[in-house]
Amino acid sequence: MTKEKIVDNFNMLFPDAKCELDYKSPYQLLVAVILSAQCTDKRVNIVTKELFKKHNTPQSMLTLSQSQLEEKIHSCGFFRNKAKNILQASKDIIEKFGGNVPATMEELCSLSGVGRKTANVVISVAFGGDAFAVDTHVLRVSNRLGLASSDNPDKVEFALKKFFDQKDWSRLHYQMVLFGRYKCKAIKPECADCPFQSICKYYNKEK
Repeated sequence: MTKEKIVDNFNMLFPDAKCELDYKSPYQLLVAVILSAQCTDKRVNIVTKELFKKHNTPQSMLTLSQSQLEEKIHSCGFFRNKAKNILQASKDIIEKFGGNVPATMEELCSLSGVGRKTANVVISVAFGGDAFAVDTHVLRVSNRLGLASSDNPDKVEFALKKFFDQKDWSRLHYQMVLFGRYKCKAIKPECADCPFQSICKYYNKEK
């Protein structure tokens, strides 16, 4: 299957794929993505709806103590580490970047709790750049479809970027997230009417 056909199939399956996190600024998006690790976007949106009423800038976030922030984000899981990272990242944004979320990979990854996946989401969604974030869904889908062969998200990211045209990266990221989340699930994927049967390692192994 050619890359053009793969892109066509994803466009057919998820023509309106986009970020499902609610945000109104690059900073809010950054916080939401940090909270989304090992947590559903739906849960994050419930938490940030309340959190962002008073704490939607780095400055206002730093009025919270570690324990106060932990209490507000508790239901997102890993709340101690996430609270620590959000507060430190907020401090860095103020001290190193004049209160504005930076827009480059290197600068974003210098922030506490921000790796390539989080940085890629912020670059593509907040700043309209071309990026390919690799989360657990993208990792699984990429390996099943033979687009990559690694458990390392960074290696998978570079493989996908090499294979697909740059103009398609950001859209494909969300299409693959939704595909992995709702169809190509970790357990009991819905293979019956999948357009990728011919290239899917999982399907052909099971068959």
